[in-house]
Amino acid sequence: MRGPRPTLEREIAFWRAGGGVVAGVDEAGRGPLAGPVVAAAVVFPPHCKFIRGLRDSKLLPPAKRSRLALVVRARALAIGVGAASVREIDRLNIRRASILAMERALARLALTPDLVLVDGLPCPELGRAHEAIVDGDAYCHSIAAASVIAKTVRDRLMRLLATRHPSYAWASNKGYATPDHLAALAAFGFTPHHRKSFAPVVQLELIASPASIPS
Repeated sequence: MRGPRPTLEREIAFWRAGGGVVAGVDEAGRGPLAGPVVAAAVVFPPHCKFIRGLRDSKLLPPAKRSRLALVVRARALAIGVGAASVREIDRLNIRRASILAMERALARLALTPDLVLVDGLPCPELGRAHEAIVDGDAYCHSIAAASVIAKTVRDRLMRLLATRHPSYAWASNKGYATPDHLAALAAFGFTPHHRKSFAPVVQLELIASPASIPS
C-alpha cells in the first residue's frame, strides 16, 4: 500500500522520558455536505506494539478499515468518541465544530491523558495542552488509530441516515459532494441533515427562500 506508514516514534519517546498516558485524536467528516463531524480519541498501553496495516483511514479500503477498527478497539486501553451536529457546524463553522467534537471525544475517555496528539494544526480552543502534528494520521500511530475509529463511526451513522433519505446515496458517498449526491440535491432539495453553511447547499437555501436575499 502506498503512502507513509505511521510509527510509534512520538509515543515511545514520551514513554521513555517517563511520560504517562498518550491519546491520539482525529476527526472525520470535515468536507461533506451532510452529516455530523465525528472525532475519536484513542489511548494505547505504554510500549504497545504497532498494529500491522494501520494507516491514515482515507487510504484504507472500507473492509480493511473496518477490520482494523476492531483491532484498535481490542488493543486500546480507552477510546472516546464525540460528534458535533449539523446545527453546530452551521452555527460555529466547521473548524470550531471539529474541535468541539474532539473535546467531547477526550472527555469520554476513561483515562486522563498526559499527552494529547492532534492531527493538523494547533487548536487553542481545545482547552488543554496538546501537540499538533501536520498529517498526523499518516505519521503517528495513535492518531492513525483515532482516524480509523472516527471514520468507521461516521460511516455507520451515514448509512443509518441513508435509510431515512435514500435518494441522496449517503450509504456510498457518506455525504460528500459526489455527482449522485449533487444530482439528488438539485432534484429534491436539502434535508435537515445538510449543512446549510456549505456550498452548494447554501445556494439551494437562497433559491428556496428568495425573501432572504438582500435587495
